[in-house]
Amino acid sequence: MVFQYTNAFVTIASLNFEKLVNFYTRFLEQKPVILIPNVYAEFNLVSMRLGIFKPKNTNESEFEAIAKSKISLCLEVSNLEDAIAHLTALGYPPPGNVSIADHGREIYAYDPDGNRLILHQAIVNDN
Repeated sequence: MVFQYTNAFVTIASLNFEKLVNFYTRFLEQKPVILIPNVYAEFNLVSMRLGIFKPKNTNESEFEAIAKSKISLCLEVSNLEDAIAHLTALGYPPPGNVSIADHGREIYAYDPDGNRLILHQAIVNDN
């Protein structure tokens, strides 16, 4: 018998439920498809992938603390500058600079609870 799954999703626990739901409603520019006030909210994203990565040496300390999450919500965007401007307009500007990775350009940002967001723009090869 082969293990099969039908769907995958990520959940974020928050004591600041309403604030976080409001942030993601504004950030994703959509209302939750399921909303049980002060209990549960769910957003449908275009696709979901699980990525496992080794942090750069300059970011390792962020991942070592037990109290900090080792999971990042990675969102591939078509235009990184537009995504940064959108987060900034919401009051959550990314604290660092855009970095270049093998797979494209990216920047770390954080939601109101301090959960890590990685906004990523893929390298487009015109070959």
